[in-house]
Amino acid sequence: MLKDNLELVKQKIAGACRRSGRNPEDVLLLAVSKTKPEEAVQELYDAGHRDFGENYVQELVAKHEHLPKDIRWHMIGHLQRNKVKYIAGFIDMIHSVDTPELARTIEKEAAKHDRVIPVLIEVNVAGEESKFGVAPSEVPQLASVIRELPHVRLAGLMTSAPYVTDPEEDRPVFRKLRQLSVDINFESDNNDEVGILSMGMSNDFVVAIEEGSTCVRIGTDIFGART
Repeated sequence: MLKDNLELVKQKIAGACRRSGRNPEDVLLLAVSKTKPEEAVQELYDAGHRDFGENYVQELVAKHEHLPKDIRWHMIGHLQRNKVKYIAGFIDMIHSVDTPELARTIEKEAAKHDRVIPVLIEVNVAGEESKFGVAPSEVPQLASVIRELPHVRLAGLMTSAPYVTDPEEDRPVFRKLRQLSVDINFESDNNDEVGILSMGMSNDFVVAIEEGSTCVRIGTDIFGART
């Protein structure tokens, strides 16, 4: 069943890419496995999927220990500085960097493992009080901090749009994040590319892809409703 759900999501991604003149291979499908059992992750792994997102460090560490080591794990939830040390040795990407202090902690822990960890700046585009992330106006300053850290690589931006009944209502949010990434690249004197736009979840990922998303974080449409 999970494999069928995965294929259906891939078909929707392909359709959104066709409508926007994009290659489906340019959109990373992140299966969000938070609160789901290891058996469910293993089932998708056996179907060929390798990229998984987790929200909680303790759950992420446990799954990393018990599941195949070629899984690419993404930390997509709010990350406390005192928890970075538990994932720094294996995490493939951190999507939720929202303070200079967190970025510097990632730098310190990544250096211990002689790794460079790709990160995304989490942007609270809609200004929701219930969500983490920097305001759009604060992105350039945080980007400049991250670019000075040798063991942290700024790879892009992430946002979580408001939950709405009509996903069309989130289109301006995704459009603004895409424009932010253009501005950040333009302002950089390092000629680096902030190419990843992590935006779009089960309720709105089709619209997000049409607006330029390169990474969608899909939980419910693959694993079903969370308990």
